[in-house]
Amino acid sequence: MAQATTNMQVDSDGVAVITLSYPPLNALHPQLLRSLFENLQRAHQDPRVKAIVVIGGNNNFSPGFDIQQFQNKSGGGGIDNQINDAICEVLEGGPKPTVAAINGVALGGGLEVAMGCNSRVCTPGTRLGLPELQLGIIPGFGGTQRLPRLVGLQKAAEMMLTSQPIKHDAALKLGLVDEVVPKDQLLQAAKRRALDIATGRQPRLYSLTRTDKLEGLAEAQAVLDFARAEAGKRARGLQHPLLCLDAIQAGVEYGGREGLKKEGECFAKAASLDTHKALVHIFFAQRATKKVRGVTDAGLKPRRIGVVAVLGGGLMGSGIATALALAGIEVILKEVNQQFLDGGMARIKSNLASRVKKGAMKQADADAVMARVKGALDYADFKRCDMVIEAVIEDIPLKQRIFADLERECRPDCILSTNTSTIDINLVGAKTGAAQRIVGAHFFSPAHVMPLLEIVRTEHTSQQVILDTLDLSARIKKTPVVVGNCTGFAVNRVFFPYTMSACMLLDMGLNPYSIDKAIAGKFGMPMGPFRLNDLVGSDVGLHVGKNFVDSFPERVYVSQIIPLLNSHKRLGEKTGKGFYKYDAKRRASPDPEVAPLIMESVKGAGLVKDPKQVPRLSDQEIIEFIFFPVVNEGCRVIAEGIVEKPADLDVATVMSMGFPPYKGGLIFWADLVGAAYIEKRLNQMAQQVGPQLAGFFKPSSYLSQCARSGRKLGEGVAAQAASKL
Repeated sequence: MAQATTNMQVDSDGVAVITLSYPPLNALHPQLLRSLFENLQRAHQDPRVKAIVVIGGNNNFSPGFDIQQFQNKSGGGGIDNQINDAICEVLEGGPKPTVAAINGVALGGGLEVAMGCNSRVCTPGTRLGLPELQLGIIPGFGGTQRLPRLVGLQKAAEMMLTSQPIKHDAALKLGLVDEVVPKDQLLQAAKRRALDIATGRQPRLYSLTRTDKLEGLAEAQAVLDFARAEAGKRARGLQHPLLCLDAIQAGVEYGGREGLKKEGECFAKAASLDTHKALVHIFFAQRATKKVRGVTDAGLKPRRIGVVAVLGGGLMGSGIATALALAGIEVILKEVNQQFLDGGMARIKSNLASRVKKGAMKQADADAVMARVKGALDYADFKRCDMVIEAVIEDIPLKQRIFADLERECRPDCILSTNTSTIDINLVGAKTGAAQRIVGAHFFSPAHVMPLLEIVRTEHTSQQVILDTLDLSARIKKTPVVVGNCTGFAVNRVFFPYTMSACMLLDMGLNPYSIDKAIAGKFGMPMGPFRLNDLVGSDVGLHVGKNFVDSFPERVYVSQIIPLLNSHKRLGEKTGKGFYKYDAKRRASPDPEVAPLIMESVKGAGLVKDPKQVPRLSDQEIIEFIFFPVVNEGCRVIAEGIVEKPADLDVATVMSMGFPPYKGGLIFWADLVGAAYIEKRLNQMAQQVGPQLAGFFKPSSYLSQCARSGRKLGEGVAAQAASKL
């Protein structure tokens, strides 16, 4: 393993060059920081040294503090005020001036080290920022104090609260860096500036005590009040953004030194919160999904996928084709007739036009991407394909015919994949003899935007095919989760009780808009279950729901409300009305016209004997009623080995359903709540609804085992060798 250290060289011009060295990017491991401060002390004590330059090796400055340290159970990675003291004493305030020579990125602690220097020089393309809030903490090396003094309070608060870095040109304009030079001139420019400061030709500036960029106290208070209001809207219920603002405010009111003390207190508070633990968990869990036992450790090399055919140019197929083409992959889009093909190509063009409009790409680049997509009405060109992704309607006989055609028309080494969201992969390929190269490639809509790719393997799918699909996921910038083959796979299976629980509450007489408000407003989902149903479409919900009713009849709830919405053509956004009504811009508002359908469903369910005796549930009780059955199904998925490790389910739920990442994913959150409490509440819910529906809430054996033993759900089962994976 590479050593975290720094190297110092004193050049003949009297400049000590200290190089950060911890491949690949120079993360600030505690050992590297210790070495940096030791070399700074040596440089200050060395009579040959006139000035100091701090630069990064490996063509990069630093991405920040070594995130591996945050896995320390004590939280915060061991960061304390000693580091800030050293930055003040030997980096910013020692006898000799310091200049940071920045290339690549200076993020988080990396930027804080650079701001601790007396001046900063960077190269074109450099990115600088403080993204610590993404991990549930705040800047801890003085960033809350120095950044406002260098770029102004308003811009500094924006950079910290959004975690968005800025590029070299903006950094120069704002004053975060003092000079931008070509990469091959970086070191010489930094040395020249350091000597100019040492000889008095340029002033030596101390960012911790500067006030020239800070707004006046009244204006600063207004900026901070606005920032707190925005943080409250964007991060409802989260404490660490407010702690960050508390630290900033202390510095504005009482000076940088007092601000550093407050920063240390606020950092420690943030590091102790479950939010920090949850976001660190998701950070590492997301990276671990790419490592699959028996596949990525089998000594195989991924084959390069250069040409992919997509069957079906609907919303999903066109999105998949867009994602592939954006990654530089040649795409063949096949449809059954010219009208459908023209529609599919138009959707891809529209997807790219949207990116151009948002400034994400230039028109010339969009044209180049579109040129990679070729339309087809037959299989004439399919011998060129390395992979085929079928994305037609969820019709089993149709899919079986298509896969029989693909086996005949494609090369024997071509990967045959299906984007089905619920159908058994073995059933899709049942009419072929190509089971080893058949795999599920389940994208989430819109496929060119949503970050998750469920890779569904059967007991027949080869290691090579899984490895190739994992490699493709990286190229198209998707996070892969390899899952086993069952109805709904991982995400859709785990979340099938979500809408069913909500519909049960509706049939008990609860207001659907109040339910959505609790789930979105209080819990933090992007939208509640009824708004989600309108987005997906009640027709799709009815079709998908039937698969789960057929597969798990002992633990489903069938409400009349979804069929009623279908029969009255209230399919959701696509028809302008569902549970909500929609204006021309698809903005949702409650619709009183749906009330008679709800009343009909309530009467048909018979869960409420007296309509005036509707149960009064708190937001927390609604959250538990809806999410505890979801956790319960997640436990079954873990026990059956549908996912290799519980953390994969955390990643999948965050990146597909929008489960709040600051809760760590479904299973991590469940462990924070506690298996024993969840089991107790499920049993209470089962008693509440009576024996006919009790199966919906019956605790799974895995949940009950963890509740009794005190084991965490996230530990997983001991032996998954005979699992679906």
